[in-house]
Order: sequence, then structure tokens, then C-alpha cells
Amino acid sequence: MPSQKWNWEREDWPHFRYDKSKLEQLESEFLRQSGILTGAIRYIGDEDENTLTVGLISNEALKTSEIEGEILNRDSLQSSIRRNFGLGTDDRRIPPAEQGIAEMMSDLYHNFQALLTHESLYRWHEMLMKGRRDVKDVGRYRTGEEPMQVVSGLLHEPEVLFEAPPSNRMLKEMKRFISWFNSTAPRGEMPLPALTRAGMAHQHFVCIHPFEDGNGRIARAISEKALSQALAEPTLIALSQTISSRRKAYYDLLERSNKRNEITDWLVYFAKTILDAQSYTQKVIDLLVAKTKFFDRLRGQLNGRQEKVVSRMFREEPGGFKDGLSAENYIRITGTSRATATRDLQDLVDKKALTRSGALKSTRYHLNIHI
Repeated sequence: MPSQKWNWEREDWPHFRYDKSKLEQLESEFLRQSGILTGAIRYIGDEDENTLTVGLISNEALKTSEIEGEILNRDSLQSSIRRNFGLGTDDRRIPPAEQGIAEMMSDLYHNFQALLTHESLYRWHEMLMKGRRDVKDVGRYRTGEEPMQVVSGLLHEPEVLFEAPPSNRMLKEMKRFISWFNSTAPRGEMPLPALTRAGMAHQHFVCIHPFEDGNGRIARAISEKALSQALAEPTLIALSQTISSRRKAYYDLLERSNKRNEITDWLVYFAKTILDAQSYTQKVIDLLVAKTKFFDRLRGQLNGRQEKVVSRMFREEPGGFKDGLSAENYIRITGTSRATATRDLQDLVDKKALTRSGALKSTRYHLNIHI
């Protein structure tokens, strides 16, 4: 045990302290952006809304797993989520890991208003651990006597970044956490603002670390549940996508917040991350609207190869192909000859479907859309 105490060893645990004034503007911005997102979604058709929902949930499932070092198959995730939403899908066999996280994310979407309970957390854990044979405590809080530690560094010289409370405290700690979470809901006895509650819930849960594995994924799901409850509708924000793109900052702030119970820095970081996640989702919605207008304008003017490549380019956005689409990209996607690729790309430029930059081998093509 390190000489410095962990936050749960201190007398004020788990009474977190923070400066409310530093969160007020962020809370207002969250509500403002939420209204804009809700309005934007209302202007897209049912089919596009299904595409948006499945795409965002699939990406969140992919990224929340990636943060923990687990790389999943995107197509299998999307197929599983479409099935969970009663949408048409192929009959592919879904591996257990993809099936499990898809079930958890779908359950989060459909049942965000439900109270948090031991049973709902156990159910999420069972979903996440599907197909795992190396985890002893599945669908229950950890029982092992060995310390639950987060470590880094070399195997022969590990650095303990955090040590969670012992397993014999799990039921007591989780009873208190669940009671706090439900009482701070919008209709609870002590409601908290959306970003504050989501950030505190994440921090509190990961410090307890109640499960043998899967704590990070469940903590992020609890945060999204808190945000959805605040808005009375599924948030559909790219939280894990945003965290994954800046993973070091995420872990650095968690580590800095696990030795004391003053958590203003963590809450401000997490609130700004949520706002960035909202902005990313807005870009996805804007892109979906632009895609609809794009194909309406060019209906009947593109051959099969061109439609395939353009659709792929839209799927790659908002990040896009690095530095734009090259002729080599086009050849690889379509399997066509270089001469045909050159003609197809020039035709797309002439039709103002793509714009061109660079020259010779550095020539790159970009979607001609305005968002």
C-alpha cells in the first residue's frame, strides 16, 4: 500500500467536493446544444434516423471497448444492434464479445429511465463478459481477496496507479452508490445538474471498481444513462468516441482524482468532453443531411462504381480518408482498372460530386458538400 492514501481511505469519502461556479456555463451549454441536436434529428426521415441511431450506438460500442484495449468488428456490432432494434440485417453469426456489448448499449438506449439497481448492473456485466472464461465473478461484484489494482509500467517493476476498496466492502459501497445515483436523478430527492451528475457517477463508480473486469465500460454507460435521464431521451452523443481520441488525458485526470475527494478538475474535464461529444454528433447529423441532399442532386447520374466509392467516402466521414481519396483508393474499393478509375473520378469532378486538389501522384478527391 502506498504511503499516500487513496480517496476511499479518507474520512470524507465519498463526499466529493467541487466548485459549482466552474461548471455553470458548461451545464448551460450542454442544455443549449441538446436542444439543437433534438431539433436537427426531427428534420431527418425515419430511415435516416435509424441509420444515425445504429451508427452512433455501434461506434460507441466499438470505442468504449477500444478504450479498454479490446478491438471488435464494426460490421458484427452493427448487425447485432440492428437486430436488437428490430431492423433488417444479415444472418451473420455474431461473436460473443460483439453480441454482449451490443446488448448492453441497446439496453442502455431503451431503458435509460429505469432506476439503477444491483440487478441491472449484474445484467450489464453478464452481457459484457459473454464468451469470457477467464473471469470468475460474472454477473456479481468481485469476491477475490487479492487487491484490485490498476498498474502500469514493466511487469517486473509495476507502478500502482490506483488500488480499489477490498472486495468485502463491495456490497456496502454499491448500495451507497446506487442510492446516491437514484436520489440525484432529475426526479430524485436531491437532483444534480446533468454534467455534474454524469461526471461524479463515473468517478465514484470507477473508484469502487466493483467488478472483476468491465468497470470502465459500465462507468461510461452509467454516465450516458445520467445524461439521458437529464434530457428525458437517449443522448446519442459520441462520448466514448471523444474519450478514445484523447485517451491519455482521460486516464491522467482519473489518476489525479483518485487520491482526494476534491474533483473540480475531473468534472470540468468530463463536462468539456461531453460538450465535444455533442459537437461530434452534430457533425454526424449534418453529414447525414448533406448526404441525402447530395444523392438527391445526383440521382441517376452515377454508375455503380461511383456510387460505391461515394458511399464509402460518406461512411469515412467526419474524419474522412487521410488527406482525401486517391486514385489508388478508388481502384482498391472498386477493383477496376486505373484508366477506368481516372475516367470515373474526372466524371465525378465534372458533375461537382467531388473536388480535386494536388497534382499527379499527390492528387486527392474530396466530397463536394457544404455543412
